[in-house]
Amino acid sequence: MGGANGKVAVIAEMEEVGRPSRITLELLGLGRRLASPRGEVWAVVLGSGVKEACGELASRGADRVFYLDHPSLSPYNPEAWTRVLKPFLRERGEGVVLAGHTPLGQDLLPRLAFSLEAGVVTDCVGVRADEEGLLFTKPVYGGNALAGVRVTTPLALATVRSRVGEALPPTHTGEEPVPLPLDPPGETRVLVRERHRLEAAECPLEEARVVVSGGRGMGGEEGFEVLRELARTLGGAVGASRPPVDSGWAPTTCQVGITGKVVAPDLYIAVAISGSSQHLSGMADSGKIVAVNRDPEAYIFQVSDYGVVGDWREVLPAFLTKVRELVSE
Repeated sequence: MGGANGKVAVIAEMEEVGRPSRITLELLGLGRRLASPRGEVWAVVLGSGVKEACGELASRGADRVFYLDHPSLSPYNPEAWTRVLKPFLRERGEGVVLAGHTPLGQDLLPRLAFSLEAGVVTDCVGVRADEEGLLFTKPVYGGNALAGVRVTTPLALATVRSRVGEALPPTHTGEEPVPLPLDPPGETRVLVRERHRLEAAECPLEEARVVVSGGRGMGGEEGFEVLRELARTLGGAVGASRPPVDSGWAPTTCQVGITGKVVAPDLYIAVAISGSSQHLSGMADSGKIVAVNRDPEAYIFQVSDYGVVGDWREVLPAFLTKVRELVSE
């Protein structure tokens, strides 16, 4: 699988509706770009009821789709997934394995890398092939610089941010999906009995096309109620910088930044956020950035495509009214 001369494997993630996630489709497109003309792109999907998604993975760039459909693999269980993927990847011996820089990818790939004695690069904002193999680019020093990294082990693993790859249209035709020739994992040390969805996670932050985030200047929980209403109207998700999370105004699942989640929506609306490097590292790859801040010198205006200088209490109600008018048309 290694480098630009072999196979690229993508660890697929599924949305709750049973379709491949956006980041998975982007990674398949990236894999096609990285693979040599004689190379292959594989998709590996684990879970319960995942066989139906194999066709879409094949149509979006995967030459071969490997799957294991078993109830013990859903929801994600790191021990069970590692047991399944370790022998599968060890048998192949070399190449590159890509996963999204998501909570699942950040948890799974370091585990696999350790058990396989393979190199791993996390939080990649770029991957390209050259005559020496693959060059991974990732932010360092709190997002203030970029480092180029090469993996010297035969097998390389990497978590990749959204928007690094581009999803292909559903035209590619791959082979029939192949069930993994492995027994389902046995008992694990962790057993999920039930799951509860947080209200703030109605739309997964990493998958949202629109993210509306608030900062310290929101002043309290009541400000985030306005943000939630705007996010619902736009069909997006609510985010936050670290201070509101530390203050209890928003749950930790909403935090965007170097110590939170990395997002790359089509539209990112930053309200009362100053623009610290820690926060910017989590949303810098957004398509369009709109900033609302009463401080005209706030750094967020330096990185935004559109800026509004004003108090959010005056700006957002008018903005929300206009958005509702446009949505209803």
